[in-house]
Amino acid sequence: MNKQTATIGGGCFWCVEAIMTRINGVEKVQSGYAGGHTPAPSYREVCEGRTGHAEVTQVTFDADVISYKDLLSIFMTSHDPQRSTAKAAMGTQYRSIILYHDAEQKTVAEMLLSELKDVFPDPIVTEIVPLEKFFPAEEYHDNYYDRNTEAAYCSAVIAPKVAKLRAKHADKLKPVAAL
Repeated sequence: MNKQTATIGGGCFWCVEAIMTRINGVEKVQSGYAGGHTPAPSYREVCEGRTGHAEVTQVTFDADVISYKDLLSIFMTSHDPQRSTAKAAMGTQYRSIILYHDAEQKTVAEMLLSELKDVFPDPIVTEIVPLEKFFPAEEYHDNYYDRNTEAAYCSAVIAPKVAKLRAKHADKLKPVAAL
């Protein structure tokens, strides 16, 4: 096993978590906060926009099953990387961001964004920055979508993203029974 970690944010972490947990080779997804200036921020502080943090997910994956580049490709096509904030959730805490863990991840992220620039009609605004510190989110955020599929936000915002994932990346998904 070639275990690696990716830290990414693209809107609400509930959306990114719902996408990443369905990808074959992903072993763990932890919602949290990164890219800010306040130590040990709370959800409320991050939502108020006072900490500089983005809502992110930390993804532990087997690189022998899915590459970092493929993981990022799925991430980049599952949210709008042309906007600094998510459509349904406005604020810098929802910005598109890749927090790299080493120089190789930085290089892969930069190359991928360069490859994707002609795919999107507007410029990609996804930040690529080093991960300094990851703060796990409060436990009630864990597996939020799967525990709350009937909630309005989940059915209106997350479910269409999961459907798009199934349509666009079916070959990269875990068998349904594994979820």
